[in-house]
Amino acid sequence: MAPPRVALCALCVLRVALATVYFQEEFLDGERWRNRWVQSTNDSGFGHFRLSSGKFYGHKEKDKGLQTTQNSRFYAISARFRPFSNKGRTLVLQYTVKHEQKMDCGGGYIKVFPSHLDQKQLNRNSQYYIMFGPDICGFDVTKVHVILHFKNQYHSNKKTIRCKVDGFTHLYTLVLRPDLSYEVRIDGQVAESGDIEYDWNLESLKSAAKKTQTEPQRWEQDWDKQFLDAGPSAPSDWNSKLDGDLQAPLLQKPPYQDGLKAKGINNDVWLHHKLKNTNYLTEYDLSEFENIGAIGLELWQVRSGTIFDNFLITDDEEYAEKFGKATWGETKGPEKEMDDVQAKEEVKLARELEEAELPLARQGQFRGFHRRGEL
Repeated sequence: MAPPRVALCALCVLRVALATVYFQEEFLDGERWRNRWVQSTNDSGFGHFRLSSGKFYGHKEKDKGLQTTQNSRFYAISARFRPFSNKGRTLVLQYTVKHEQKMDCGGGYIKVFPSHLDQKQLNRNSQYYIMFGPDICGFDVTKVHVILHFKNQYHSNKKTIRCKVDGFTHLYTLVLRPDLSYEVRIDGQVAESGDIEYDWNLESLKSAAKKTQTEPQRWEQDWDKQFLDAGPSAPSDWNSKLDGDLQAPLLQKPPYQDGLKAKGINNDVWLHHKLKNTNYLTEYDLSEFENIGAIGLELWQVRSGTIFDNFLITDDEEYAEKFGKATWGETKGPEKEMDDVQAKEEVKLARELEEAELPLARQGQFRGFHRRGEL
């Protein structure tokens, strides 16, 4: 028998191996990214992207991502993958974003689209399933958007989730689970969590849909707990005048769920059943999407320079965590170190310039003194 630690490691490797990765992009093959990402031509004024690791970075190649290049522009670009449904499965969206220009007003979020997206015509009106990520505009707007498309409407998370506003790379993760729980993580730490039904104000829709259902007939007995057993027919020697009416026994109702039939019992004997209505919200309506097929950036930026990298769509939270550590986790430290070095060099250069200009300034003052004396 393998030691416990070895067995645990083997289990972790097996779990990661079983993860389904629907999309993963690290931009490690240079300009070949242009074969996978499609720039929208819906508007000739859309801004353009380039591949860059920025002015400071943790690793020059690993930190290369899509960078916005033009100020005061809308941007629209997307990548397609094999369509899938997340029905009954966890959905994890993850990516890194770096506002190197110290964002003053603009978006840093991603969008997930249905497979029928026309990539060449991608624009602000294109239908999406999920919008997730930071949005900054001055001091008033510094939030993480989590918007879900449901019943032909977009619904925002009612909680205020603050985003990072510095110039470093940050890891953003959204987890949507089949049990309707969710998590928003920033740099691997849970920034917000809860229940999709309540945190997206969907309970009001549920109440409205509930009212459209037909009220069940009121029975004198509690048929939710009991049912009538069909039982055998009356014996041949049964005399209703002498023996009274034949009474079928009342039995406790066994556990019953939609789509399941109690063993040995005919459905016809159920006197009270759960009414079905297609307008009623089911738990899978809230966090499931049938044909996810594209991911993209569709946003506005006043000042360009943002870098998007390390995109991931998977069904496994553990895989996402490992991927985050292997990418952002490896370069976040060196990135800050490089920024510190550059900041110190800038301070040193500013002092040298100031010292070089000071004698000239003094000479000017001295010459002015003599001129004033001559006057």
